[in-house]
Amino acid sequence: MKHQRHFENATAREAAQTRTLIADLERIVQIIDSDLASQEEQAPVFDRSQADYPIVAKTLAARRDNLRHTIAALEQRLAAIEQSHESVSAQHSAPGCTQTSDGR
Repeated sequence: MKHQRHFENATAREAAQTRTLIADLERIVQIIDSDLASQEEQAPVFDRSQADYPIVAKTLAARRDNLRHTIAALEQRLAAIEQSHESVSAQHSAPGCTQTSDGR
C-alpha cells in the first residue's frame, strides 16, 4: 500500500506540473499572437508566402505553431496521467482492498 500511495502522489504531482506547464505555454502563445499581430500591422505584405513578408512574423508564427503542437501533446499526456491515476484509485477503493486506520 505504501508504494501505491507513493505512485498516487507522484502521478498527482506530475499532473499538476503538466497543467502548470500547459497554462504557461498558453500564455506564451497569447503573447506571441499579440506580437505577431503587431508585426503584421506594420507589414506592407499580408501573405506569408510572399518574399516581402517580415521574417520576424514568419519566425513568430512558426514558434507559435510549435508551441500549439507541444500543448496538444502535453494535453494528451495529461489525459493519460489522469486516466492512470483514476484506475489506480479505483483499484485502491475496490472491494476486498483493506486498509488499516493508519492508512496502510
